[in-house]
Amino acid sequence: MSKKKPAGHSYEDQLRPLQVELTGVMRLLAERGERVVVLFEGRDTAGKGGVIKAISEKLNTRQCHIAALGVPTQREQGEWYFQRYVAYLPTAGDMTLFDRSWYNRAGVEAVMGFCTPAQTDAFLKQAPVFERMLVDDGIRLFKYWLTVDQAEQEQRFAERQDDPLKQWKLSPVDLLARSKYVEYGRARDRMLEATHTRWAPWTLVDFNDQKAGRLKLITHLLSRLPAATASAPEVEIPPLPGKPHKEKFRGPVKPI
Repeated sequence: MSKKKPAGHSYEDQLRPLQVELTGVMRLLAERGERVVVLFEGRDTAGKGGVIKAISEKLNTRQCHIAALGVPTQREQGEWYFQRYVAYLPTAGDMTLFDRSWYNRAGVEAVMGFCTPAQTDAFLKQAPVFERMLVDDGIRLFKYWLTVDQAEQEQRFAERQDDPLKQWKLSPVDLLARSKYVEYGRARDRMLEATHTRWAPWTLVDFNDQKAGRLKLITHLLSRLPAATASAPEVEIPPLPGKPHKEKFRGPVKPI
């Protein structure tokens, strides 16, 4: 399947000004003490990791955090379902990007039988209430679903299988899920219908072309965040007094 290149300039040329704007927005969030949560959901191979990297790679890692939770521990399985996610919510001035989120309960857990139908039903009722609490407390909450057609998904699975650097992304659950494309679609539609609210709406983004999808998503996110009105402050580095020293080592440890 051929990939369409974003029109105008190269992908990198279009991404850079968005990343520059993101750094300005993060400075403003820090000044205001605002909190931002962004959820990235979608089928396997949709491109969640790629867009999260595009957003975060130029930001201060002390301010921008990525939450990609694994399988819940036995202790976490006995907790309130949302409890382990609460620990990753941002403090004032920070942003958390969730690579999958509490919506696992309505997606992979429901389709693969990792939870009961009653647990899924309860989640779909509780999620809008939980999110209303977050928003009412001042958190800016954004929810993105990355869409990908089955043919494109299959091609990406094949690429991961053939690439030693991507094979780690293929889990047994991912491979089993391949045969449940339709079931995942039904679960997604039910989830969207139950949790698309005025205070926490979903945004669907076409990720059949991942690079174009990243640019579109980041542009949309920036349009919903406070605009940075000032450029980055200029930093003046005073001249170094004297001659620069060479780094020298004493003792048994030597650089390679």
